[in-house]
Amino acid sequence: MISDYFTLAIRNLKNRKLRTLLTMLGIFVAIATIFMLVSLSLGLQNAVKEQFELLGADKFFVQPATGFLGPPGSVGGVLLTEDDVETIKKVRGVKQVSYYLAGNAKLEFGDKTRYSLVWGVSTDTDLYIETGSLEVEDGRFIQEGDSGIVIGNLYKTGNTLGKQVRVGNKITINDQDFKVKGILKLIGNPDDDRIIIMDIGVARNLFNEPERVDWIVVQVDEGEDVKEVAQRVEEKLRKARGVTEKTQDFGIMTPEELLESFGNILNIVTSFLAGVAAISLIVGGIGIANTMYTSVIERTSEIGVMKAIGAQNKDVLMIFLIESGLLGLVGAIIGVGLGFGVSKLIEFIAINQLGTTLLQAAAPAYLIFGCLGFGFIIGAVSGVLPAMQASKTNVVDALRYE
Repeated sequence: MISDYFTLAIRNLKNRKLRTLLTMLGIFVAIATIFMLVSLSLGLQNAVKEQFELLGADKFFVQPATGFLGPPGSVGGVLLTEDDVETIKKVRGVKQVSYYLAGNAKLEFGDKTRYSLVWGVSTDTDLYIETGSLEVEDGRFIQEGDSGIVIGNLYKTGNTLGKQVRVGNKITINDQDFKVKGILKLIGNPDDDRIIIMDIGVARNLFNEPERVDWIVVQVDEGEDVKEVAQRVEEKLRKARGVTEKTQDFGIMTPEELLESFGNILNIVTSFLAGVAAISLIVGGIGIANTMYTSVIERTSEIGVMKAIGAQNKDVLMIFLIESGLLGLVGAIIGVGLGFGVSKLIEFIAINQLGTTLLQAAAPAYLIFGCLGFGFIIGAVSGVLPAMQASKTNVVDALRYE
């Protein structure tokens, strides 16, 4: 019996190909938009999670309060200094500490000028190399007291400074010449692949910042609990800086907390965009309802014949519900295919044109079947009232309808 319902529903949809296609338009555009947004969101979360996993589970980070996920030095009046670094080094459970100073600088190479963020790093430890998963492709890393710089891969392979930069070339930074000591392997993030790294002592002279520290990475001893060591560091820093828990002017976060914060922000943005896309889904549902109402009117005589030869109200109801559900399902199938294709296109453009691997298309089974089921339900719900109207059609009136 159910197979007969589906056969009739499919036949009716085939008889009205153009109207069926136009009706499904709103559905597959909405489903495609929702699928694309969620797919890219999941892919971005996975990519960021992979980046945080590379940091390792034995590190946490210290930065001026509210400065997390923001540009270095963005918190007015709040500074960390090398005194804070020394305080952290003395805390039990701390293995080593790496700290950074960042500043915007003017870069000049040949006749090309651009502005970029330049990082000064403490080179007395290799922790900054491990934290950034940095690998040198040409040349070598800078060493303590080194006056040279290490640059990102896009200075070599891209058009960042107008022409290819090689090891041994000189780049003018804030009117001072710096020799390129090394070029990093491609990381996949455009910001990281345009990075400029120098010794923190050299950076202090360049930016005239004798004490400021923008970012501190702390590695704990083997076997130590990261959260416990972070708590000790937080207490020591409060005491050293003369602040309380309420007036604390710095923040400490583990990779898991950073990832959670990033995920929350991403979920809010994705939910908002998906809500906007849902408007298209509502419009699509209204289109299905309108089509089904029209179909009921057009097929009044057909409904009368079906009832005359023994079809019950529930049979007519099921036929029209399945028909509207199929409109939603087929629209969802097209939408999922379109959404996945657009997601993959965005991923391709991001990798090949923008040089980033953060934008990835993820298509887990639950997302695919969720969108298909959602489309079918929207279609079926939109067809409930027209289907009820069809099932209650009076046989005599229907047979006499012209």
